[in-house]
Amino acid sequence: MTDPTPSDSSSNRESDSWFLSYMEAYRQSLLETNVSAELKSFRDLIIETKGNGGKLIFAGNGASAAISSHAAVDFTKQCGIRSICFNEADLITCFGNDYGYESWIKEALKAYADSRDCVVLISSSGSSPNVVEAARFCQSAKISLATFTGFSSDNPLRQLGRVNLWLDSDSYNVVECTHMVWIMAVCDNLAEL
Repeated sequence: MTDPTPSDSSSNRESDSWFLSYMEAYRQSLLETNVSAELKSFRDLIIETKGNGGKLIFAGNGASAAISSHAAVDFTKQCGIRSICFNEADLITCFGNDYGYESWIKEALKAYADSRDCVVLISSSGSSPNVVEAARFCQSAKISLATFTGFSSDNPLRQLGRVNLWLDSDSYNVVECTHMVWIMAVCDNLAEL
């Protein structure tokens, strides 16, 4: 049986070019963006949190929520650092309904966070109202905060953490995947200590 789709070499070249450009964005985000000092600061904040008897609390929206789930499990299992995330549907829908979507993470922090904890907020844009409001709560409650953002360098979330990691990209997938690599790099580093 013959392939019914004619081979179009110009279309193949365009696809090759697109994928090469896409992979170049990842190469730049991972190999040309030096965040070693920030990653070390994040690692040290986690060590301090564990030493104080605190836990890590991860939160975000969409893919950032998925990263939060993955990170909470790995930091708990591989590093022995108590970690949670706020991805339970009943928590999100209850708190979102009762307090408004912009306030549900802040209200969850009020219920679950202690002063010895470290909150890790992840947002590609750094502008999600519910994440920014949660960060402001951390500041007022004097709870340690680490942020992971992208897009604009002056996004509001980037200004609020004790440790702030930012990627100069406006591509959701590149920002999200890079955040995941950065967070897991710290997890793997701690697992080896």
